[in-house]
Amino acid sequence: MPCLKLFEEEAQPIGVWGQRHARYLKQYRKVHYYNLLTRGKLNGYLADINEQAEDMFLRLVNQMAEREGVTEQLKAENKMKWVAQMNNILSRATEIVNEDLIITL
Repeated sequence: MPCLKLFEEEAQPIGVWGQRHARYLKQYRKVHYYNLLTRGKLNGYLADINEQAEDMFLRLVNQMAEREGVTEQLKAENKMKWVAQMNNILSRATEIVNEDLIITL
């Protein structure tokens, strides 16, 4: 019997975006997922995707909030309106990141 062993790879933290992409790969792109896994590159790949997605998400949220006038002043004056608008922005930014990075790579 051959002794099969996976490559050792550096453990890097994988955030929520990396976990979402891993789930997508495992479900819809199995060959790519297992190629990365057996080459010992999955963890680094997912950590990189997570970093890109987090940067994109924060940039989108800041741009949308600035464009729509969701400021700290609004937060001080009308908290409920600020929360509603921020929830809307967060939801839209999440959808954009999911479409552009998580399920297309």
